[in-house]
Amino acid sequence: MATETLTTGEVADQANVNVQTVRYYERRGLIPEPPRSSGGFRQYSPDHVSRIRFIKRAQELGFTLEEANELLQLRVTPEADRADVRAVAGDKIDEVEDKIRDLRRIRDTLGHLVEACEGHGSTSECPILHAMEGTAGNGASAIQE
Repeated sequence: MATETLTTGEVADQANVNVQTVRYYERRGLIPEPPRSSGGFRQYSPDHVSRIRFIKRAQELGFTLEEANELLQLRVTPEADRADVRAVAGDKIDEVEDKIRDLRRIRDTLGHLVEACEGHGSTSECPILHAMEGTAGNGASAIQE
């Protein structure tokens, strides 16, 4: 019984990506290069679709393509341990927590600047613009580090 083969367009449709993404993943080594037909057309397998879906799900969870590839390698390596996967995911949680802290700091700083920019008047005295320029009237940075 012959194995099901798929065209680039079929893989893209089934994985819910565009054709360029399929080719990009192939160039980056995220999916194996498929065999070609006698006419030179790529002949993908359902495994290619599964790998692309895995990569897209990993990206939705914040993993980079490199990290998604690392997870894929752990998935297909028989001697890999789930502790390795857990470590990669734990590192990602740490990164997410850092980003959340940074975003909260940015939100708080912007909130203070908006509060300080009251009423109407010349933009030359706008604390928000001064913060962007790196001056707070006293030469100090108005943006909290």
